[in-house]
Amino acid sequence: MTDFSKLFEQMMESGQKMAASFNPAMETFQAPAFDKLFPTMSKDYMDMLWGTSFNKDGLDSKTRLLVVLAGLTAQGAQAEMPFKMTVRHALTAGATQKEIAEVIYQMSMLGGLPAMNKALGLAQSVFAENEEQPK
Repeated sequence: MTDFSKLFEQMMESGQKMAASFNPAMETFQAPAFDKLFPTMSKDYMDMLWGTSFNKDGLDSKTRLLVVLAGLTAQGAQAEMPFKMTVRHALTAGATQKEIAEVIYQMSMLGGLPAMNKALGLAQSVFAENEEQPK
């Protein structure tokens, strides 16, 4: 284990202890689930923010979010929480699972197959969450 790895592990342990002292329920808090704490905006709100405010005749929120997914995928889907949140928002804005997958597949030419595979895995985890939720 490198010095940095040791330092990082100590920082994580210290943060976990501090969180537990603030709120005992935080003792088992897991950062990968942090993205689920943020609500998904409604399609109308996203259209107002991005689709119709900047450019009335420009891209709608669904297209803008698919473009964001393309960029995040091409970068290697390194930021998992923002990626998952963008998938959730794209679905809410009207994108289909097939459209999201197609955008990710297209980015394999720019980001490579590992980036595509990681992005697909993250998107599939969001799709699975949606299927598990009661309607």
